[in-house]
Amino acid sequence: MTQFLDVLGDVMVRGGYVMIPLVVLSFVSVTLVIERTVFWMSVHGRNRQRGIAALNRALRTGDRGAVESLTSKSRSPYACLARRMLEQGASDAVAVEAIEDERRRLGRFMVTLSTIITAAPLLGILGTVLGIIQSFELLGGTSTLTDPTAVAGGIAAALLTTAFGLMIALVTLFPYMAFRGQVGQSLGRIESIVAAAQQGLGVPDEAVRASTAPKTQLEGVLA
Repeated sequence: MTQFLDVLGDVMVRGGYVMIPLVVLSFVSVTLVIERTVFWMSVHGRNRQRGIAALNRALRTGDRGAVESLTSKSRSPYACLARRMLEQGASDAVAVEAIEDERRRLGRFMVTLSTIITAAPLLGILGTVLGIIQSFELLGGTSTLTDPTAVAGGIAAALLTTAFGLMIALVTLFPYMAFRGQVGQSLGRIESIVAAAQQGLGVPDEAVRASTAPKTQLEGVLA
């Protein structure tokens, strides 16, 4: 651990001030990737597939007791959606609101990861450009350059930021694409749960009366 910190400190010194935001981005990226990995493993674990299939069957058949049993101890997006439609009804309004809430939960931190993928290489290039400017200032200065290797060493150190930025982007890119695939898969399953709930649970009588009440009043006025 001490050796790793020494190497990291040496790289930061050689790379300049731009290495500070790059190191921060790397820690943020690793933290978010771990958090999203744990989340998706809990949502799409090995035994989750059978649970989702059983939930769909219970919703299609209108078995409220089975739905409550399957979702009572689960905090997955599918269980939260099924519980909400079970409690509030399976109308389109409830479904759209519930889907939007779960979509935000599924897409959490995706914008941040996408920003890191874009910003890390740009910061790396910025650090390299600044380092090359400093190196060429040595060549164009009024003082005599006695050691040409100092310029080459400065340029090599400046290139560290570009390499570090690209490494951060690549390490973040592959998990990000995997998470996007999981989001798409989850949204498809959410749509199937909504369809099953609307087939088995139907629209509650209260929602039907609420939707037909304005029409009934209008007909009374026109009569």
